[in-house]
Amino acid sequence: MAETTMHGLTDANRTRDAMNFVTVNGTLLHYELAGDPRASTMVFSNSLGTDLRVWTPVLPFLPDGLCFLRYDKRGHGLSGMPEGPCTIEDHARDLAGLLDHLEIRQAIVCGLSVGGLIAQGLVALRPDLVRALILCGTAARIGTAESWNERMETIRQGGIAALADQILERWFTAAFRRERADELAGWRNMLVRSPREGNLATCAAIRDADFREADRRIAVPTQCICGTEDGSTPPDLVRELAGLIPGAAFDLIEEAGHIACVEQPERFAAVVTRFVEENGLA
Repeated sequence: MAETTMHGLTDANRTRDAMNFVTVNGTLLHYELAGDPRASTMVFSNSLGTDLRVWTPVLPFLPDGLCFLRYDKRGHGLSGMPEGPCTIEDHARDLAGLLDHLEIRQAIVCGLSVGGLIAQGLVALRPDLVRALILCGTAARIGTAESWNERMETIRQGGIAALADQILERWFTAAFRRERADELAGWRNMLVRSPREGNLATCAAIRDADFREADRRIAVPTQCICGTEDGSTPPDLVRELAGLIPGAAFDLIEEAGHIACVEQPERFAAVVTRFVEENGLA
């Protein structure tokens, strides 16, 4: 029998991705853990309409010596979706429960879009779990109540497919959409196949989230990142977020839209690597 190590991983699989499930905060979460869990852990929280695979392109370019935890937030991927509405605080409690389950403390939390809101919620709720923040294509407040209510009504009437082309235009640059058609089709499949109720519940959570005051109290190293052609959270909005957080850094990823970790993974990883090294996080 293989020797069991911390977090239930064996010596044989400790450095490989493993598909795992756990119920925390009343929610079934799907997660994958890669690397030695005794090392510093970088946690990834994905965007609306995607699952943990959104981070796959960037992983090969990130520093050695880190453990990587990816998970599907509630209502996305293989995770469950409890009945009723939810808030960003509920998402943050889900992530806190997962980190507690894995006995992970002082994680580097990297969140994209709504994942960035979840990261902001986590550091407000459980600062003991957060060593540093990487906030990508996100803001302290995203959109307006009116814009989110309109989006939700369109989804109720016509499904996510009714908005897919508009969303993909914000996710990726014109060059990506023109030159990488097969990849674009794959990401469209991920978007339109994401659970409708999970998407609606997360839209409402984003609509109601506002961290403009809480962010002024963040006391961990923070890196904000935005694609130069981000159509969902434009650079000025992400720059504004960086201005709220004491000491936060801000970097632009050239030739990238909202999902910069997919479109320009090497450039994205270079910013993350520099942040990790400058702050002694590995």
